[in-house]
Amino acid sequence: MAQTGLAVTWLDARQLIRTDTSFREGRVDWTETCRRINQTVPTTDIIVTQGFIGQTADNRTTTLGREGSDYTAAIFAYCLDAESVTIWKDVPGVLNADPKWFDDTVLLDKLTYQDAIELAYYGATVIHPKTIKPLQNKSIPLYVRSFLQPDAPGTVISNAEQHLLTPSFIFKINQVLISLHPNDFSFIAEDNLSRIFGRFAQAGVKINLMQNTAISFSVVVDANPDRVPALLTQLKQDFRVSYNDGLELITIRYYDQSTIDRVLVNKKLLLEQKSRYTVQLVVKDLG
Repeated sequence: MAQTGLAVTWLDARQLIRTDTSFREGRVDWTETCRRINQTVPTTDIIVTQGFIGQTADNRTTTLGREGSDYTAAIFAYCLDAESVTIWKDVPGVLNADPKWFDDTVLLDKLTYQDAIELAYYGATVIHPKTIKPLQNKSIPLYVRSFLQPDAPGTVISNAEQHLLTPSFIFKINQVLISLHPNDFSFIAEDNLSRIFGRFAQAGVKINLMQNTAISFSVVVDANPDRVPALLTQLKQDFRVSYNDGLELITIRYYDQSTIDRVLVNKKLLLEQKSRYTVQLVVKDLG
């Protein structure tokens, strides 16, 4: 870049982004990070730096977790009160479904921060919700554009007035449905829930869906062979445990009955959970 005549400055992100010692998922110290960025980053040059990494107070390198490079851009933008952020992907923008699953995907040209966070939280892989949140806090628009089609407008995520109208589909395969029942005469109330969530946190297993009744608690998780078997062993110390594996979790944002019917062809429905805008379906393939 310098050889082409651009005014460009190299900065090591580790000297700017301060995190705690949660290695592989470093949590940002926003006050110290913003102080360093504002003291160091020049306002005239183009800045080149790394994504994905930060540094602890004792100068050890940390990483920021999944989509950490996009998150780095959001951190700099937040601290610098940027006008906008653009992230470049190999897709034309945010689509309403993964092209691997749907032939007739639709490009979503505008999204509210809330819709983008919801889609990312449920498993859309283009953006991570932690990238969006700092930008939302300062109303900084996020553009998702394609480096394969650099002149195309892509998707803008901002304080749009209108929520998403196009149904969006998110598929998570290789899921496990775990159901817990008390061994004693207790109910699934605060004390039992506290123990359950503690077990999941200790095992490092993220819950993708949860549903409870008075006497049962069901969760859906990724089938991680390094963590789920040990978690099941722990849970069996306190609860009667049953589980189904080889499942699929389908999330539809802005659903109607026709969209539900569309994804249930040749599927057995094991669990359904609906809110005003979102339905989640746990299914087993009958094919």
